[in-house]
Amino acid sequence: MTTSAPEGETARPLRIRRPWHRTKVALGLIVAVTAVIALVGALTPWPSAMLIRAVFTKGGDETAAEMDKHVPDTALTEQLDVAYADGGADTTMDVFSPASATGPLPTVVWIHGGAWISGAKENVDPYMRILAAEGFTTIAVNYTIGPEGVYPLAVHQLNDALAYIDAHADELGVDPDRIVLAGDSAGGQLASQMATLMTSADYADIMGITPALRDDQVVATVLNCGVYDLAALAALDGVVGWGLKTSMWAYSGTKTWAEDSTGATMSTIDWVTADFPPTYISGGNGDGLTWLQSIPMAKRLDELGVDVTTLFWPAPHEPALPHEYQFHLDMPDAQTALQKTIDFVNAHTT
Repeated sequence: MTTSAPEGETARPLRIRRPWHRTKVALGLIVAVTAVIALVGALTPWPSAMLIRAVFTKGGDETAAEMDKHVPDTALTEQLDVAYADGGADTTMDVFSPASATGPLPTVVWIHGGAWISGAKENVDPYMRILAAEGFTTIAVNYTIGPEGVYPLAVHQLNDALAYIDAHADELGVDPDRIVLAGDSAGGQLASQMATLMTSADYADIMGITPALRDDQVVATVLNCGVYDLAALAALDGVVGWGLKTSMWAYSGTKTWAEDSTGATMSTIDWVTADFPPTYISGGNGDGLTWLQSIPMAKRLDELGVDVTTLFWPAPHEPALPHEYQFHLDMPDAQTALQKTIDFVNAHTT
């Protein structure tokens, strides 16, 4: 191909500048950035943990908004951002009780989930308001999530929270002899851990923690969609496995969490005893953790002779119920779980 030239000049071929050199530069940049990301990801869990946190935070906010629609008009007394220790917002809790209460009430202490690296008490506040309207004092507790806090910091903080609740029972409207420990997802794991601390001297010794409550003060536990066997968690593959392993690295501060004391002491399925409180345990059929964690934990407690109330759904149940299904109160199955939870707490606090 040539270009026309003015009279007297020789026409020159048109040189088309190929974009290949730009493509090579772009590919080189992509390879370099990918290599940097891989290197950083191999050295620290922070970038991946922040990505996971962003996804979980969005989901938590949306779920809380869904629950808000189901909070009844019952007048409540609310004490928000109560400091239970000198740790800033991380060591605060929200307390709810019926405005009509004239004395201390059976109390549900709820530990929020979020894969140990996200979430806050506000995510479960609507659920606490719903339960409080049924005649309970309910408390949503914050704790330091990872990577900002490293295990077992959260366990110590939650023990401090229980000590504060016990010491300030009157002003909080708490009956300190009728406490239910509850949690969802990572909070379910932590609730099971706190209950194990209160009911197993051997476990308290291995953790190096003096339990804040006597075992007879904890009358029941409510465990939703939790994790109780860290060895089984470490064996997970795929995106879910990657996410949970990254979260555990961030929460524990070490990549070897599955082989060291972190995995061993977080695996409450190996530490529970016959003295573990009566337990309600549930999970959705569409949640792999139900089959890998909740059902085996329920079986273990039942083998020990613990009073266990379960709500599990057949594998072919439709719709398939996801992780944390109990908070999706627009779904009839979540309403079933809510009523069963209320009935369970009533049965063990009356």
